[in-house]
Amino acid sequence: MKKYQVDLTAAERDELLRLSRSGKTSGRKLTRARILLKADEQLADEEIAEAVGTSVATIERTRQRFVEEGLGALNERSRLGARPKLTPKGAAHVIAVACSPAPGGRKRWPLRLLADRAVELGLCSEFSYESVRRLLKKTCSNLGNTSSGVSPK
Repeated sequence: MKKYQVDLTAAERDELLRLSRSGKTSGRKLTRARILLKADEQLADEEIAEAVGTSVATIERTRQRFVEEGLGALNERSRLGARPKLTPKGAAHVIAVACSPAPGGRKRWPLRLLADRAVELGLCSEFSYESVRRLLKKTCSNLGNTSSGVSPK
């Protein structure tokens, strides 16, 4: 006997069937709808996994979310991701440093040196050159192009 039993009402079943037939539903949402329909037929998790093409753990999580949230279990939960290492003020500071004259007789700032400078200035505890590249790309800063307005002169 499963801890989380799926027992769909007629309206819920109709909604899930409509979603599965509409063709305008995301793949994950469609998979969850199919899991709930199969679970309502009292199939074992292993049978559902084989029929739907997913893992037993996904089926168990979907069952639990349905019992707790109803059809809200079909929707994605928000994913926060990692916090930015630099504040907007710190990012502006790195861009300002990138626009300043390069050290040591160089033509322009190397990305690794900019990353090291951000750490030296205490803007963050660690910062990679790839993060500097993404930051400069996001701001359309092309240090080698004089027409972009960010090239040090």
